[in-house]
Amino acid sequence: MDSFEGIQEFVAVAEQQGFSAAARQLGCSTSHISRQVARLETRLGVALVARTTRLVSLTDAGTLYYHQCRDLVDGLLQANEQVSAQHYQLSGILRVSAAGAFAENHVAPALINFACQHPQLSVKINFDSRLINFVEEGYDFAIRLGQLKDSSLVARKLVDRRLMAAASPAYLSQYGSPQHPEDLRQHSCIINNDNWTFQHKGRASSIRVQGRFQSNNPATLLRACEQGLGIVYLPRSNLIEAIQRGALIPVLEPFWHSGVSNWIVYQNRKFLPMRARLAIDYLLTEFAGWVE
Repeated sequence: MDSFEGIQEFVAVAEQQGFSAAARQLGCSTSHISRQVARLETRLGVALVARTTRLVSLTDAGTLYYHQCRDLVDGLLQANEQVSAQHYQLSGILRVSAAGAFAENHVAPALINFACQHPQLSVKINFDSRLINFVEEGYDFAIRLGQLKDSSLVARKLVDRRLMAAASPAYLSQYGSPQHPEDLRQHSCIINNDNWTFQHKGRASSIRVQGRFQSNNPATLLRACEQGLGIVYLPRSNLIEAIQRGALIPVLEPFWHSGVSNWIVYQNRKFLPMRARLAIDYLLTEFAGWVE
């Protein structure tokens, strides 16, 4: 069993990128972490961690060893959790990557409630729409909009959301209201992606749009639309408040697409930490039957 000593400490150092941060995560002293990692390196006969005055990074051997040990540590934690399932308290850090207004306005508050139910659990949410590496960056799961492209990941549908097109009264007064998606070719569109899909009588069709303003942030798109820069096409929950107060007017309603989906995405691995499993189950229960 001596060969397993130091592995948990090494994994914590790799993920926290420092001995002090690893010590805080594991609730022990920095000297204990350093000592355990050093003993592990001595047993293996190879340097795992490159130490400098300001930065701790993994050597090539350390990176390879980390990837092998990550599931080992998760498996041990899961085994411990299952044995004491009736008495456990979630602890450690739940790391979530999220993107979009739905995640900000709905998922984040749900995870706040989840954290309140588990006082020893820390939650870190990073709002970023880029593709992430679950292993190297240490995320437990991500919240994403649209279809899953990476077949090596697991995706579980959280909600379906209907799309809605709208524009400001000032824009429609100046340029008129489109009656068909094809009319958008003569309009300025506020763009997240430039390929908009509409639906009519059960048939879907796409049109490539163009316009003066483009962003990957829904709140920014909404603001540009209210200022009269063009027509926007977003999930209903992003627009309904502005429509209710008269800042925007719906257009092309007979052609709105039935919806896009938000998904919980995570690494397809044998051992998923209990903090992640319970958080995922909590979100799925929380949003079951959710209506936009």
